[in-house]
Formats: sequence, C-alpha cells, structure tokens
Amino acid sequence: MIPESFIQELLARVDIVDVVGRYVKLRKGGANLLGLCPFHNEKSPSFTVSPTKQFYHCFGCGAHGTALRFLTEHTGAPFPEAVRSLAASVGMPVPEETRSPRQRAADRERREEGSRQHRILDQAQAHYRAALKQAPEAIEYLKRRGLSGEIAARYGLGWAGRDRRGLATVFSHYEDPALLESGLVIESEDGRRHDRFRGRVMFPIHNQRGQLIGFGGRLIEAGEPKYLNSPETSLFSKGHELYGLHEARAGIRAENCVLVVEGYMDVVALAQYGLNNAVATLGTSTTPEHLRKLRRASDRIIFSFDGDSAGRKAAWRALQACLPWVAEDISMRFLFLPESHDPDSYVRAYGVQALRAYLDEAAPLSRFMLDELGSRHDLDEAEGRAACVHEARPLFAQMPEGGFRLQLEREFARQVRLTPEELAQLLAAAGPGFGGGGPSAGAVRPAGQSGAAGPGTQGAARFPRPESGHAPEAEGMPWPGHEDPGAGMDLEMAPPWADAASSQAPRGAGRASRRGGGGSRQVTPMARRLLRLLLAHPALVAGLGDQQLELLAHHPHLGLVRQLVGLASTCGAAHAGALLQAADPESDLARAIQDLSTELMAQDLPDPQAEWDDALRAIERQSVQEQCDRLIASGLTTDDDRRRYQELSRRLARLKMS
Repeated sequence: MIPESFIQELLARVDIVDVVGRYVKLRKGGANLLGLCPFHNEKSPSFTVSPTKQFYHCFGCGAHGTALRFLTEHTGAPFPEAVRSLAASVGMPVPEETRSPRQRAADRERREEGSRQHRILDQAQAHYRAALKQAPEAIEYLKRRGLSGEIAARYGLGWAGRDRRGLATVFSHYEDPALLESGLVIESEDGRRHDRFRGRVMFPIHNQRGQLIGFGGRLIEAGEPKYLNSPETSLFSKGHELYGLHEARAGIRAENCVLVVEGYMDVVALAQYGLNNAVATLGTSTTPEHLRKLRRASDRIIFSFDGDSAGRKAAWRALQACLPWVAEDISMRFLFLPESHDPDSYVRAYGVQALRAYLDEAAPLSRFMLDELGSRHDLDEAEGRAACVHEARPLFAQMPEGGFRLQLEREFARQVRLTPEELAQLLAAAGPGFGGGGPSAGAVRPAGQSGAAGPGTQGAARFPRPESGHAPEAEGMPWPGHEDPGAGMDLEMAPPWADAASSQAPRGAGRASRRGGGGSRQVTPMARRLLRLLLAHPALVAGLGDQQLELLAHHPHLGLVRQLVGLASTCGAAHAGALLQAADPESDLARAIQDLSTELMAQDLPDPQAEWDDALRAIERQSVQEQCDRLIASGLTTDDDRRRYQELSRRLARLKMS
C-alpha cells in the first residue's frame, strides 16, 4: 500500500490546475479558474478549480475532489496508478508500505495478469484487423451495410475467420491458460480447444480509458447467436460497459445528447451518417452502472428500441433502471422506431435527417411510463384503476423525492381518477418507501441527484446550500438568548452526517431521533462556519491553544469540527483537497466536506485567523453564559457557587469587550 503521508506530500507538490488543465480548457474567473465540466455535458462553464484550495467543484453536477480524484474519475485509472502517474509528473518515487511477501506477490500477480490480458487482446485485435483486409466476403457485407473503410478503421473492425483454431497462428502456445482467461478460446470437456469467435465481423470493446477489454462478434450470414460477446473476465463485464462510449465522447458533447441503441452495428452505422453520439448495451438490459456512465456523459439520454413487443419489453426494463436517477435536471426519453426497423436500417432507408426528426419526437420517460401503465389496465373500471395503482407503487418507490416525482404523481392521480392526496395516502399505505416516506430500503440511489442519497447515504435529505458561495451568517450573536445552539434548525433538512446522537451512537439512532426531537448532534450554523474555515485554511489548526482545544472538546455540537481538527493535525494537510483525500470516504466527516464543496469555492476571507478567533470567542461567550444561567437557576446557595458565578461573570464581561 502507498503510505498516506506520501499522498499528502504528493498533493502538496502538484498543482491541480496543471493536472485538470491537461483535459479541460480553463480560463481565469476571479481567484478560481472556470471550464466546461468533463463529467457532464454543458454549454456554460460551471466547473471551477481553486488553485489555493487545490480542489475542483462543478456547480452543475456536483463533481468535486482533488487532483487524484480527478484522474481516477475522469480517466478511469485505478487509485494506485493515478498516484504513480501524478508522482512521476513531479519526479517523486512512490514508496510502498511494508507488506508480507505473500501480499506483494499477490499484488504483483494481479498487475501482471491484467497487463498480460491486455497484451493478448491487443495481439488478437491486430490479427482480426489484418484478416479483414484479406476477407472479401466480410468487406462486401460491410459495404452492403453502408460502411466505409474510414468508419471501419475508426472503430477498429476486424474479421474472425472460420478456422476453428485461427488464433493458433498468432499465439504459438495455444494451450496457454491466459487465452482461456481472456475469453478468446473455449475448452471442451475433453480438453480440446477452439476459437470462441469464428466467421464473424469483430467489434473491439474499449473501456472509458480507451483500453481494449473484450470483443463483440456479428455473424454475416444466417445463424445463432447473431451477436456474441466476450465472456465475463477480470477486464470485461457486459453489465458495466457500453459499446462505443469511448469513441462517442466528442459526438455526445456536440449533439448535447447520448443515444442508446441495441447493437454494435447500429452504433457504427449511425456514425457513418454523421451521428457520432450513439452507444450500445452489450446484449443485456440497462443496468445501474450503465446509467451512472450515461449520466456522466450527458444530461440528455434517449433510448432507442424496436417498435415490436420485444423492443417495448426491453424499453420497460430500461425505464425501471432509470427511475432511481430521475431528477429535474435530467432528460430521459424513449424512441420507438417503426416495426421491422432498427436505427441502422432506418437511417439507411430514410436518411439521417428523418432519424433526427424522429429523435426530436421521442417520448419523455413520464409519458412512456403513464401510457404503458394505462395500456395494461382498463381505466374505465374501478378494478382496473386499482390494479394500475398497485402496479405503479414499486415504480414510484424507486424515484427520489423531488419536483419530478411530485409532477408525475399528480399526472398519474388524474389518470386513475384520484386526488393527489388520495394517491399519496395509497402509496404511503403500501409501507416504508412509498409516498412521502422516502425511498424504500432496498432501492439504490445514484449519487448527486436531487432528492437522492449521495455517496455513503441512504436517502437522507440533502443539506440546503446557499445560492451564493457563502454560507448564511446568522451569527452576530451565534445563538440568540439562551436557546439551544441548534434552535430553529429544520432537522428534517439536516445533512446525513448530522444525525448521530454521539460519536459512539449507532448510525440508526440518529435517524430515529431526528423526528423524535431528542439528542441528535445538530450541525448548527456555527459548526458549519468553523468547518468551512478549517477546510479552506487547515493551517489554522496549528495555532489552536489548550484553552481553545478544551472548548472544542466539551462543546456538544462541534463533534465534526473536532474530527476535522484531529484529521488535519494527524495528516498535516496543506489545503482543502488534501483534507478531503485523507478523510474516510464513508465517514460523516467526508460527507460534511462533500456538502460544503460549493462554499469552499467562495472567495477567501481577508483575515481567516481573525474570523476563526472571533468564532471561537462567540462559542466561549455562549458556553460561559450558559454556565452562569445554570448557577442562577440553582439559587447560588453555596459560597462555591457564588464565587464561581463571580469568576464567570468577570470572564463573560471580558469576552464581550474583546
């Protein structure tokens, strides 16, 4: 493992502007730099990079993090590889923590195995591409499908001949177990081997980093299966990959939309006609991992399906996968081509402009869902409407709370002749997760969506962010009068990292107590103020005196601040990005940092030390005032109480004058 101390030193040495600038065109925007977000499609720049905090944040999709996170998220590089790449750029050798010989051997074996499989696939790809040039039947087939040599070369199309052991000419050791593990050959029960792909046009499948991870092959004559993928391997999982996504990145940005089709040939044929934004699932239903990648690619997604019954069934499965991702800022639509047509045949028959016009008429997810539900039940009968509500319950349960779901519920209520209130009661009566009760326990929520849980949360409400980059400052006197420091805070809007009764309490206890009104560790405005200051200026920790540390240690609402002080002291982070990198990603503190990402991009205060000292003095004033109030309430019956009250009163007077 790479030592945490090295990661902190690395983040102190590199400049996030240089790292991000290799991939994103940045321009000056005040103290920060601005650019078009690489994680979602946008026309106006909302992606911000802070040179002082070494942190990036997108105000559009919420993506944020350090230089290391940018490399792992944008390029798909594993974390250790991103560390090594970043270290090499500044000439830092990467140390490894002491590990047992067995652990080191296992790591080395995994790396070598992955590298070897990539090399094997690359060799096979070179063979298939060379074979295509010598295969007139395959070339003729591609020409009949309207493909040019340029498009075939762009997508790396090849040909697997009909020889049962054609790859034996490429790999002298045909019995090598790695050929089996890479999915290129099949071994029968009697131990004999043969090529998996034969008599097929070959479509190389790349991951988002452009690495070859598998193949798809299509027969050019009658036979089954028409399409054949590589099997599941350590490099390839069809439920996680989208064919053509790597090649379509520029096209998706240009079209401001990603088009999801069903086959490799659809993707390549559409590119031939100038539609370069198509991707295809690999012979499987749309999965949450597919949706995650599609959402990062664009906020406009169109699913294209054949108009027959099989196509509509596939579309319905895709709709169910989409429901956890619906939000006000995402457009998901469904296109049904005329029966007997797929995108490939339609564009060849009617041209690209006709297909574009068809795309413009794609049905929104809401309309497809309501129409499909209505078509399955007789809505003129009470029984049919009741059955329709029953079928809709699990669909609504998958959706995050928010404006989209509310609108859809109202439309559905009209369809089944109920008032919105009556429908809400029926959905809520189904049990936890329906209606206003939030998502069901089993529902999976994507990160960063309106109403959805972020990383490490399960449906908890997001903390309201201010419209500007600054947090609301209601702390002229941090907590008015003698009220509880968290008085007036809407606990239903508390962030997910704010509901533990104590640092030792089980996570669930905090959630139960939020509605009960007792004992939750609230994130008060003052706590938020201190967290923001420390994140922006970790060096403030070095100036904390014993009295200030004691004050933080005993305050009931500053648990996260104490954690952040401890983290900054331990890791020696030099900026906000380094603190985020050091925090346990599943911790309440990491979620707090995530929730403060927007505010971290605000203009720095002219004197953060003065702001910090002022905040701590306000906390001390409140603490002393509360002690005085408790002594007065006790009646000051003893000499010790009276002496203590006088000391506290003098201390309070000094604090109010400072």
